[in-house]
Amino acid sequence: MPSRRPLNDWLIAMRKKKQRTYIGGQAVIQGVMMRGKSGMATVVRDDNGELQMEAKRIRKPAKERKWLRFPFVRGVVSFVSSLVLGMRSLLRSSEVAVAEDEEPSKLTKWMAEHWKISVGEIVTTVSTVLGVVIAVALFLFLPNYFTALISEAAPAVHTGSIWFYLIEGAFRFVIFLGYILFTLIFRSMRETYEYHGAEHKTINCYEYGDELTPENVKKASRLHDRCGTTFIFIVLVISIFMFALVGWALSLTGLTGIRAVDFLINFIVKLAMLPVVAGISYEILKLLSLTDSVLVLPLKAPGYLLQMLTTREPDERQIECAILAFRKAKEMDEDPDSPEKTFATECKLSGLLAMMKEGFAEKEIDGSDAEWIVSLNLKIPRDKLSEERIVTRRECEGILRIYEERLTGRPLWYIYGDTDFYGYTIRVDERVLIPRPETELLVRQAVASLKEGDSVLDLCTGSGAVAIAIACEAAKDKQVTVLGTDISEGALELARENARLNKANVTFQQADLFTGVRGRFNLITANPPYVRSAEIATLSRDVRDFEPHLALDGGVDGLNFYRRIAEKIGRYIVRGGMCILECGEDQAQEIIRIFRTVARCDFAMVVRDFAGVERIVKIGF
Repeated sequence: MPSRRPLNDWLIAMRKKKQRTYIGGQAVIQGVMMRGKSGMATVVRDDNGELQMEAKRIRKPAKERKWLRFPFVRGVVSFVSSLVLGMRSLLRSSEVAVAEDEEPSKLTKWMAEHWKISVGEIVTTVSTVLGVVIAVALFLFLPNYFTALISEAAPAVHTGSIWFYLIEGAFRFVIFLGYILFTLIFRSMRETYEYHGAEHKTINCYEYGDELTPENVKKASRLHDRCGTTFIFIVLVISIFMFALVGWALSLTGLTGIRAVDFLINFIVKLAMLPVVAGISYEILKLLSLTDSVLVLPLKAPGYLLQMLTTREPDERQIECAILAFRKAKEMDEDPDSPEKTFATECKLSGLLAMMKEGFAEKEIDGSDAEWIVSLNLKIPRDKLSEERIVTRRECEGILRIYEERLTGRPLWYIYGDTDFYGYTIRVDERVLIPRPETELLVRQAVASLKEGDSVLDLCTGSGAVAIAIACEAAKDKQVTVLGTDISEGALELARENARLNKANVTFQQADLFTGVRGRFNLITANPPYVRSAEIATLSRDVRDFEPHLALDGGVDGLNFYRRIAEKIGRYIVRGGMCILECGEDQAQEIIRIFRTVARCDFAMVVRDFAGVERIVKIGF
């Protein structure tokens, strides 16, 4: 794409902005990170040309201590936060930018098997350490070394003189400028600067009040008042004068006279002064960004000049990354339920599990779901998940796809489409309740009571789990007939599918409890709706928002269906027959009272579940 003349960008940069945004960002490896008040989104285009997104929530300033938002202090907080989050985004983007080979190398396999680490972890660690070492050498030791050489040649520029520190600061700025120019040699860095331009253009386009489209973003300036490059320039200028004054003040004390010790003291003092420099620089940058007046252009000009080096004209693919990242960051600020997303990268199993459990804890989702997801996707027994291993990117993609959908609140077994019940695979979706482990106790009691030739009626059959389990278990040593009824035709469709899947001899009929049912039965089972109406709103999100209320709501006291069953059961159960019902906590004794009063049953007893809750009521006639 032909470069636009620099003057055009300067003129467009002074265009009046109709709306301001607190969203800022930075270029990362083959992508863009955008950060708002509530969340940050990083979008990277991998080597397959696919856009990958990671979106994480961050602490809102309003939730921080008030003193952290005071002028100058907030600059230090912002500087440290931006540095940490920016570095994290940069490292994360590097992990996803390069696509994994179809077949891992022998070295990758060997390291994963023997050291439980990936090549990516080593590269990231070495790069980080090397980057810190180079930064310290370039901006602390080299300026001091060059200034010391001048000091030896020019006695007036002796250590401790204010001229010494001013010259040292000038060298620091020259090295910074030289570093930027040096990076322009490399195609990968020029590409990063193009993403930097896309980030600026996207934010400017939004602040102009234009719709965020690639065409509009292209027309925006690639210069922005809140750019990190401008911030670094201000930091360098402020540090030159502040370090000069502090160094001069220290020299007046005489220090120790030992060159190495004095250098170390100066170094420590400079490090301690960095937060002060950052705080002052932040306030200056903030003030300059509040106005578009041409009167402040001379103050903005040096930063703009540097931005002409650190930004380049992006193409549409790079602009697409920036727009997507901006929209996600804005969405996370506006919608507290906007889901987080995670890059799929090669990682350690323990780290992946820890991340998932932490994410689930924030959404009040049981951490065991993380174990189930990893166990099912990797085909590893849950009791073996403590054994460390490397999860490949492809494996991670499958795990995160389920994890992110679970974060929306959708129940895990709806996501997978089936669950295990009493050793049988039962398909489930939003048409039916997900069978609970405690309901297996109902099946166990039912199967134990069956005799050859018995007939069974399962009321409120839902997915058909109870009827199917009874039929399949009974078929192992006796002949019985099983009928399942439900008022929901959608539930019955799924129940019939489950019967075919498990080769269960069960008949299903649409009915409101006994309505339309003919005949008498030796055994009647039911797991009817028993949640009190007022308690529906207090249920966990996955139950409240996804499972059918028709199968949950048992009326004001949760006992409506038990009363209805008690009223009519005498017409449908044989003499000597049995009714086995599941119930909610603290309901068993009242259900027994209802059946003794209304149905005139011969006996009733309660069976407790593994948690000691009175869960099953057995009623004899």
